[in-house]
Amino acid sequence: MRTHTIRALCAVTAGAAILAFGSAGPAGAAASPACRTHPVIAYVVNPASGTVTPIRTATNTALTAIKVGIAPLAIAITPNGKTAYVASALLNAVTPISTATGTAGKPIGVGGEPQVIAITPNGRTAYAVNSGSGTVTPIFTATNTAGKPIRVGDFPWDIAITPNGRTAYVANSGSGTVTPISTATNTAGKPIHVGLSASAIAITPNGRTAYVVDEGSVTPISTATNTAGKPIKIPFSSSISPAGVPGQTLIVSTPNGKTVYVASQSAGTVTPISTATNKAGKSIKVGKDPFALGITPNGKVVEVVNQLSGTVTPIFTAVNRAGKAITVGSTPWAIAITPNGKTAYVVNNGSDTVTPISIVTGRAGTAVSVGSRPVAIALTR
Repeated sequence: MRTHTIRALCAVTAGAAILAFGSAGPAGAAASPACRTHPVIAYVVNPASGTVTPIRTATNTALTAIKVGIAPLAIAITPNGKTAYVASALLNAVTPISTATGTAGKPIGVGGEPQVIAITPNGRTAYAVNSGSGTVTPIFTATNTAGKPIRVGDFPWDIAITPNGRTAYVANSGSGTVTPISTATNTAGKPIHVGLSASAIAITPNGRTAYVVDEGSVTPISTATNTAGKPIKIPFSSSISPAGVPGQTLIVSTPNGKTVYVASQSAGTVTPISTATNKAGKSIKVGKDPFALGITPNGKVVEVVNQLSGTVTPIFTAVNRAGKAITVGSTPWAIAITPNGKTAYVVNNGSDTVTPISIVTGRAGTAVSVGSRPVAIALTR
């Protein structure tokens, strides 16, 4: 699932990699000095409660829950931090939330079962990925109105937008394809064939390559030509089994774009891939069922959420070695890292909590209670 941030309120400065879950913008980008004077808020999506819980990260206290549609699954926040968009699968709608007032607006009808959402870098368009109808619905943020649905492949599972905002790439798990969408015209290009089931996608900070996760491989796509390269073998991952989640962050790029890290759930490993050679390095053993990845803004640490272990494993990218696992709550599902890179927030689906982790000390703080069955988180910058 995707991570989002409550921005109090400023844009992210240039340069970083796309996350996978309703990604709210480039991962690893640094906040401007003006941003750092504002409080960072974390928004946590609670499907069973039909709410979003804001958390004030300065004090790790939960604020009043915001009611949205039934079964919310994903969230994305505009770069200026003024609006959070929440996709509700059973409602077939996206609900905007004013971050200034903490109130939900009128739901915006989209396609069937929207489960992932992403916003262009200029903040003008949010794209809701409708897994149930094989479409992507553009939402114009100035008016909170939906445009014409864009036909993509079967069971679209994830989306990533190039840093220049010109193209959105949609991974279609049922078709084994990736559909490029021109954000200027909101039209789909020719599908790009990848593996049997495209489950997650990330784009390098320079925008030149999109990496698509399949079961046992990662396929690089040249964004200049929209052609797929040779698949890169990694340990088998049953990432789109019934336990899988659309928009799950199984792949992240370092801010300098030199390495992408890919989680293999079945193998319990994370594999580094050199973007210069498109060769996989030695896989790094983590916990059981690595379910989501987060990376610090300086690119020094990848935090790995291990669902079945109830832990988070730090990987130090300079040496590609795993550190000591950190115990969090039951069934952790998602992670978000603060813009200053000091704290990671882990969503615990099984214990209805969020656990803050100090990235410097590798210690977990007191868990924060949220709504029922939380699945996603986003932070303002």
